[in-house]
Amino acid sequence: MLTVWAARLLQRWRDEHAQRRDLSSAAMQSKRKNKTKTPPMPSWRVLIVEDDGPTRDFFADSVSRSNELRLVAAVGTFEEARALIEDASRGIDILLTDLALPDGNGLELIRLAARAQPACEALVISMFGDEDSVLSSVEAGALGYIHKDFTPDNIALTILEMKAGASPISPMIARRVLAKYRAMHQVGQEPLPPIVGSSQPGAAAERSLLSVREQEVLDLIARGFSYAEISKLKGVSVHTVQSHIKNLYTKLAVHSKSEAVYEATRLGLLQPPSAVGSR
Repeated sequence: MLTVWAARLLQRWRDEHAQRRDLSSAAMQSKRKNKTKTPPMPSWRVLIVEDDGPTRDFFADSVSRSNELRLVAAVGTFEEARALIEDASRGIDILLTDLALPDGNGLELIRLAARAQPACEALVISMFGDEDSVLSSVEAGALGYIHKDFTPDNIALTILEMKAGASPISPMIARRVLAKYRAMHQVGQEPLPPIVGSSQPGAAAERSLLSVREQEVLDLIARGFSYAEISKLKGVSVHTVQSHIKNLYTKLAVHSKSEAVYEATRLGLLQPPSAVGSR
């Protein structure tokens, strides 16, 4: 009798165990189905335009690692970017671009994106920190401007902040733009006197640092001429002017127009205004 009872008890335990196992298996399958659901596509599509390879790869890696961004392409020339922007099927949401490209100007890409991709928002990252470049970018439609010396570790986060309503701008650049704005609204401000060659000892040797055209561009930016005005005066494109400025910035180890004028004056490449006035 006991044996029969034990056998029934064992069978009941086996039935209950099998039932629990079936329920557990069903629950696990349900979890697996939920986990294997295709995640939503990233919200924002990014086009990167940067002619420096390592910098371009750095930006592309940051964007690719973000779950909220999708990299459309990372290119190094104006023409490559133009073709992508004009392709309506791409649907670009963010244009991350440099200004000085080997075959064109980033400002034109920003204007093109505004026409061909109305929903696209532009963020400039450039080595140019002068007021003209910043203001020209803003006028073209850029919503942010980051100096390359202050490039964030995670550009994807900066892009997302911009999409959330921010206007990213390097503090150094913001300060200069505000100074430029104040200067534009001052009344009775006297224009800068003309810049002439320096008579300081060693000035000729220092001038050999720059090419003739770079020296001419330096003289003009010291007088307050804009890139567009210099290009008209010299009969060259704005991109060529920017290339000259990029070269002289490198030679003078500076990052903005004001720094270039200060360093050039210190080296004897430019005549200080006080010295000009005393002649």
